[in-house]
Amino acid sequence: MHLLIAAAGSGHRMGADRNKLLLPLAGRPVLAWTLEAALACGAIRWIGLVGQPVDRHAVEALVGVLSAPNRPIVWIDGGASRQESVRRGLAALPPEAEHVLIHDGARCLVEPQLLERCAAAVRQGEAVIAAIPVSDTIKRVDAAGTILDTPDRSHLWAAQTPQGFAVERLRAAHEQATEGGWSVTDDASLFERLGWPVRVLEAEPSNIKVTTPFDLRIAEAVLAARTGPGTISPAG
Repeated sequence: MHLLIAAAGSGHRMGADRNKLLLPLAGRPVLAWTLEAALACGAIRWIGLVGQPVDRHAVEALVGVLSAPNRPIVWIDGGASRQESVRRGLAALPPEAEHVLIHDGARCLVEPQLLERCAAAVRQGEAVIAAIPVSDTIKRVDAAGTILDTPDRSHLWAAQTPQGFAVERLRAAHEQATEGGWSVTDDASLFERLGWPVRVLEAEPSNIKVTTPFDLRIAEAVLAARTGPGTISPAG
């Protein structure tokens, strides 16, 4: 299984002056935790890190301290949007790649078991996304902030990553998006527009996307709970 990690995060909502994936989390950069989970998944044999050229040196230095025998971790220059970055990542896959998982680098709490489950489903011919059922009551509002309606939350899921697809089909979806001028926020949305089925695999609420300083605090608490008090230490 091939994995593309979207690593072009900004630090704007963090109030940081650099890519949020390079910010410290429990003594290590956020991205280090994401990579560690990916390397702990036996199904993943190749990893592409898609990011902005300005971050390449820092990310490659981080990769240099990880142990990944026989599993290449390759840098890929990303584009101006996540959609364009994934398209570039797909173009950079090795010729033998048949299936691919797409994962947000900021989802640093992803469990290796979730990556494995997604990989297994994709190998069986499915397109899948990790997601969790929505627990809050959701309101749809207009531009003025007035409530329009309340969707039935029993049919609502919050999309996460990883998302997994057959490589050639995902490439075809991105090609149609480019030709049609479509703009989407995740790859499953391309399949939806084309009427191609995508199945949800239930994930854990802990698989959050680290975006704000509060998210960093939550992530550190989750890591501490997983490893035990006082056992998290810097690496590299």
